Amino acid sequence: MALKRRMAVTLPASPFVKDTVERVQWAEANGYTDAWFGDGGAPDALTAAAVLGATTKDIRIGVAVTPVYTRTPAVLAATANVLGQVLPGRFVMGLGSSSQTMMGGWHGIELDKPVTRVRETALMVRSMLAGEKSNFDLDTMASHGYRQFPMDDPPPLYLAALRPKMIEMAAEVGDGVIFNLWPKGALPKMMEHVKIGAERAGKNWQDVEVVNRAMVLVTDDKDGARARFRAAFAPYYATPVYNRFLAWAGYSDAASTITEGWAEKDREKTGGALTDALIDEIAIIGVEEECRERVLADAAGGIHTHIIAPLGGATAEETERTFATFTPDVFSVG
Repeated sequence: MALKRRMAVTLPASPFVKDTVERVQWAEANGYTDAWFGDGGAPDALTAAAVLGATTKDIRIGVAVTPVYTRTPAVLAATANVLGQVLPGRFVMGLGSSSQTMMGGWHGIELDKPVTRVRETALMVRSMLAGEKSNFDLDTMASHGYRQFPMDDPPPLYLAALRPKMIEMAAEVGDGVIFNLWPKGALPKMMEHVKIGAERAGKNWQDVEVVNRAMVLVTDDKDGARARFRAAFAPYYATPVYNRFLAWAGYSDAASTITEGWAEKDREKTGGALTDALIDEIAIIGVEEECRERVLADAAGGIHTHIIAPLGGATAEETERTFATFTPDVFSVG
């Protein structure tokens, strides 16, 4: 049976939990199937997700994604246990390696062996959720003697991925795969690696849910929106993780220019590498019909769940317009 196509709002809505609760309640009332947190600091996504158990009824809540370096597998399993209880059958734990900026800069943690670390974390958390006593001596982590009460229906574990090794591992080990910030021309080969990883585990690759966080702004001012994207995401693509991904995706010249501009502290050079054409490959910007067409194209390319994330700095009116574009009374993803 084909996987359900799903539309999601992004979370948190603001630094204030009450705003996030209001956004999710609006989304649920207006037909969105999902709401997915980012996990970039305060407010803490996993804590905030627990609040939604008492304030929502049916909408699925996900986190895309919690870094595997900042919480141990035992802590993640204990947290997932609570979230699985307060959001029974409707919580998804997303795990990923994050970036050098967040891990090294914010936390003082070396982003070491990311593919291995994500894989081992997922395997350990899944075992712990099943109530098995920990007995792990792995390449990046160890745990002995930890046990928690088993869950009959533990939350699924989805893994974030960009390039081939991580994508294949995510499809092999995870229950789903999470994508982010890819140029649309890269999607076919990203999906090919989903297929390779799933088949390695004996899965039907079409049964592996693919979630995507899409940077979207429904607007009449494309130039202004592109400028906002450029200012926000040129530094993202300067980090080694996303810079290598951009090069792998087919934009090696842009990736090199971004690296050079960042090293030279030349903002114009760094941002200029994200041309209007490249931004249009990555972001979803335009009037309602243009944005709907792009989401439908992404769905045709293999995306199952579309997280609509309005560009940072969007006004309340822009955010409202963007989310309203994808409610089921005016749009169907199939």
